[in-house]
Amino acid sequence: MYKKYFTSESVTEGHPDKICDQISDAVLDKILENDPKARVACETLVTTGLVLVTGEITCNCIVDIPSVAKNTVKDIGYTDADYGFDYNTCAVITSIDKQSPDIALGVNRAVDTADKDLLSNEEIGAGDQGMMFGYACNQTPEYMPVPIAVAHRITRKLAEVRKSGLLNHLRPDGKSQVTVEYAGNKPIRVDNVVVATQHAPDVAQKTIHDDIIRHVIRPVIDEKLIDKNTRFLVNQTGRFVIGGPQGDSGVTGRKIIVDTYGGYARHGGGAFSGKDPTKVDRSAAYAARHAAKNIVAAGLAEECEIQLAYVIGLARPVSVSIDTFGTGAVPDEKISSIVMDVFDFRPASIIRKFDLRRPIYKQVASYGHFGRNDLELPWEKLDMVEVLKTL
Repeated sequence: MYKKYFTSESVTEGHPDKICDQISDAVLDKILENDPKARVACETLVTTGLVLVTGEITCNCIVDIPSVAKNTVKDIGYTDADYGFDYNTCAVITSIDKQSPDIALGVNRAVDTADKDLLSNEEIGAGDQGMMFGYACNQTPEYMPVPIAVAHRITRKLAEVRKSGLLNHLRPDGKSQVTVEYAGNKPIRVDNVVVATQHAPDVAQKTIHDDIIRHVIRPVIDEKLIDKNTRFLVNQTGRFVIGGPQGDSGVTGRKIIVDTYGGYARHGGGAFSGKDPTKVDRSAAYAARHAAKNIVAAGLAEECEIQLAYVIGLARPVSVSIDTFGTGAVPDEKISSIVMDVFDFRPASIIRKFDLRRPIYKQVASYGHFGRNDLELPWEKLDMVEVLKTL
């Protein structure tokens, strides 16, 4: 078999862009907690000493957005001005408008459905046009590609050892990057691991290097994937003291590949964070992942990618495409037919099946929306496997 290499990255919750994703989803959660039918499209920007929250929100409640933003920054760990960003002193500016009534026309009631199984107030259309992808494979127990799965484990471990005090010289900002060698489509070894972590100014590079390898990298990677040629590259510039919003501005939705499959599968381009579930950028991507994961778990394919495409105002997707990359136990046409019979990709049906009008989003705003075995996420459930096996 031919050999190939594939690389994916993850970022910690203290990364500037991820701070923004978490604030946007924290605002969404707080609004849904008080008004489950709210329409939310919340965007955040952070830079030195400043959080800007903007977007289009229509709801029947009042939310103290500055407090939500500051508490999110506090939870992440920016609690000291020496870290370059501090929840106590950062300014929060808000600029919020309502959802456009032109968009609301297509969302409030779908123009293509008179289905009796939907309540009149649930006959909603897609909140925008666009395409969404869902993917799953059998490379890991979480049905994710190895590079992104390992990259996420590393960044989560970085946060864990920082917050526990085990490595109290670490700071919230950080990244990981993992390159995996494949023989054909089978992962056989980790070729290199890159970690960049913000740290206190008085810590030696050798201390950081040794601590990260011992307490972060090795505990989360299967030893069978590491050999004498695997390289560990830690803080290669030799210094990472200035980080977070002081080191780089952040914006919601700028880590969409980190949020999904690490580039191993295609992406439609739409971000997730800050969007209520009428936005198919989010809800349909969750539905496509759910379908792809159940297909792989049912043994219909070793890997599966599903594309959905929508038009604003229409409930049903205008196209559904299946690709198993030659790994299907049956032809893709057969799997496509099964998917159309078993899964309902209308926005109202997705929302109802996964109970998406509730505050569950901030928890996935860092370390990925998929493959999260540490969380009880409805789109990660293998609840259709037995049904699929009978078809």
